[in-house]
Amino acid sequence: MLNNHSNSFAVAILEEANTAFVIISAELKLIYANPASEVLLSQSKQRLYQQSLQQLANYYHFNPSYIEAVFIKKNAFTDSETTLLVDGQALLMALSATYFEFENKDYVAIEMHCIDQQRKISQFHYQEHQQKAAKDLVRGLAHEIKNPLGGLRGAAQLLESELADPELKEFTQIIIQQADRLSALVNRLLGPQTVGERSYHNLHSVLEKVRKLVCMDLPEHIHIKIDYDPSIPDFEMQPDQLQQAFLNILQNAVQSLNTQPEKNLQIIIKTRTAHQVIIHGVLQRLVAEIKIIDNGSGVPAHLKDTLFYPMVTGRSDGTGLGLSIAQELIKQERGRVECNSTEGHTEFIIYLPLTI
Repeated sequence: MLNNHSNSFAVAILEEANTAFVIISAELKLIYANPASEVLLSQSKQRLYQQSLQQLANYYHFNPSYIEAVFIKKNAFTDSETTLLVDGQALLMALSATYFEFENKDYVAIEMHCIDQQRKISQFHYQEHQQKAAKDLVRGLAHEIKNPLGGLRGAAQLLESELADPELKEFTQIIIQQADRLSALVNRLLGPQTVGERSYHNLHSVLEKVRKLVCMDLPEHIHIKIDYDPSIPDFEMQPDQLQQAFLNILQNAVQSLNTQPEKNLQIIIKTRTAHQVIIHGVLQRLVAEIKIIDNGSGVPAHLKDTLFYPMVTGRSDGTGLGLSIAQELIKQERGRVECNSTEGHTEFIIYLPLTI
């Protein structure tokens, strides 16, 4: 094993490297793995040393014959975007394999970079820019609509006061009711405009209010489970705003599941703490991580990139405002919300800084 040469300068560098390296022998056996690869693959060296190239390749979406070709041609192979599956979670990776000879024996070094976080950050900034442009446009239109609506309603009230025939007043009432309905919609489009008072509150008390509220009207075939971390301390928040944000996200999950066949449908509300999380470009040492998970069919592919945009919805009777407003409320709490969705598993993840 190359591990016998651990005193060499080269191996010492590999041992301290943050990049994951594994080395494959000519017999297509894994004979060396540095500590970074143990972390990345969530396996100890002892377990990794027992694996063949084929077993290692099962973690990835690449053909092991590519690595075999590196031995034959004595060259290199690079895949700038492949998928690593660890504990059921898919991570985006950059993988490169390089041939080298050591003590008259052939080896291939495989280097692995996790680009999942960089891709997420890049995608988040792009989507945030697009969402802001969309929200500014919608709010501009909402302001343009709101002023004429007030005039329309006032004119209908004046007209109603001049009408003697009660049957004709029925029509002015329709105008007034529809103007009120549109005005309420416009107010929702404009979203929360001011930041309220902040004070120390318990996260789980807010979540429990939301859960109980949703359970009052929960379809019988959908079940809500909780998995709370009681060690999360009280922190500064606007509880009413967070309650509305959580309510919008939880109701979205219920509405999504309600369209599915009645079979083991459930929502999990899960809380944990997380360390070293970047929120809006600022590294937060400690955050509360709230996950709202459902086992429905997932977010349609054509909606994934625009899910938090205003007026975007996958339901024929939806307004597409719930998630957009939730995102704005969480942003006012200095937090971040994101969505990961595949068939049978959708999770909304909310990160809120803990100021303790």
